[in-house]
Amino acid sequence: MMQIFDTGEVRLHYRVDGPADGPVVVFANSLGTDLRLWDPVMPLLPEGLRIVRWDKRGHGLSSVPGGPYSMGGLISDCERLLDHLEVRDCVFVGLSIGGMIAQGLAVKRLDMIRGIVLSNTAAKIGNAGLWDERIAAVKTGGIESLADGVMERWFSKEFRARPELELWRNMLVQQAVEGYAGCSAAISGTDFYTSTSGLRLPCLGIVGDEDGSTPPDLVRETTDLVPASDFHLIRRAGHLPCVEQPEEYARVLTAFLKRVGHV
Repeated sequence: MMQIFDTGEVRLHYRVDGPADGPVVVFANSLGTDLRLWDPVMPLLPEGLRIVRWDKRGHGLSSVPGGPYSMGGLISDCERLLDHLEVRDCVFVGLSIGGMIAQGLAVKRLDMIRGIVLSNTAAKIGNAGLWDERIAAVKTGGIESLADGVMERWFSKEFRARPELELWRNMLVQQAVEGYAGCSAAISGTDFYTSTSGLRLPCLGIVGDEDGSTPPDLVRETTDLVPASDFHLIRRAGHLPCVEQPEEYARVLTAFLKRVGHV
């Protein structure tokens, strides 16, 4: 069911599926997508989970405050939503910018998170110059001007030949320019190497072998910051392996949930 939560700064669209007393799994999606990113894996997860998803500020059906945004602000948005939902001891699955939110929230609120899945993400993604260029391009030519290049980074060559690519391209270009640029600025300003290396909790890294946004070596380097973490490479997938290989993604995630006693 679609719901809205007002943090005082932004109105967040979110949805909760599953029983009220189930173990909580929180999913945070990538830049340029909304909570539907996780639809392909939802039916493949164990029954009985309480699943929380939301559209970060400037995305999907959430409101679009003026930018630029900070990573601290995105983390606080999530923290307020999860406090509102009385979430504790969740497993937090974050993809790309969602994985940065996962890292920051785990450092800030260890009471809230018992395990993290860092999917197609890193402690630092890109550099200021790259993000400045992207923000300028979006503000000048709209997201459409970047869309083909984003599709190449997001998806394997095999998937890009399929008609459903258009669904994800449309999702990207229909996001708010201010939201996309605002979240790009938040990524640009983030370097979590030091703070993430202090984490001591169960951690799983996942990446697609054709990820053009956060290549496998980058994701592995970040995952290795957390002692005793696991790492899984998904073949024939790009930046969004939950879309391209949902069965394998769900299988690996379920194994992690079992490892931390969540199912």
